[in-house]
Amino acid sequence: MMDNKFTELIKQWLETPSNQRDYSVGALYLLKLSGNQIMYRNIVAQLDRRHDFIDYQIQKYYNFRVQSLTHEQVEEMQQQVDVIVAEHLSLAANADEHKTGKRDDHDSLPDEIKAKYVENLSILQRMRELHLKLRSLSLDTASCPDSERYPFLKELIRLDKKMHENWEAYDHFVISTEIQKTRSKK
Repeated sequence: MMDNKFTELIKQWLETPSNQRDYSVGALYLLKLSGNQIMYRNIVAQLDRRHDFIDYQIQKYYNFRVQSLTHEQVEEMQQQVDVIVAEHLSLAANADEHKTGKRDDHDSLPDEIKAKYVENLSILQRMRELHLKLRSLSLDTASCPDSERYPFLKELIRLDKKMHENWEAYDHFVISTEIQKTRSKK
């Protein structure tokens, strides 16, 4: 497992203007990153002339670490999306979505609660579209870059969360006795 705190220290060192960087610290970071004792001794022996080399090497290691971190995050998001797809999209594709999940008393619900049901139908449709785009991305390029998958995964997860919030409000809304009395008088 990568040390994210160390990656953050490297980032701070790189963000420091080069004329203010502590290159002896940079050399130590490079030793920790590479494990190369000989290179470290050579750098320290000529520290003032090795600034560009240290900058370049640390940037190279940092880029790799950040890319790896992003890849881990995207893979975690992909696993979340796989669960979302398995739970919602495959079921919904086979069901008559206008009848699934609708309450018996749907027509007597307040408009803002009925709207959550309708919104979920369009969220589900959007999730299907995103899932198809994700699948076509993966098919077009076998090694689809994480940067291309990330926005679709993020959007799918956000929509799933919104859909759950809507179902929670819709399914657990209790019609008060006042509303029932006014409706029954009509």
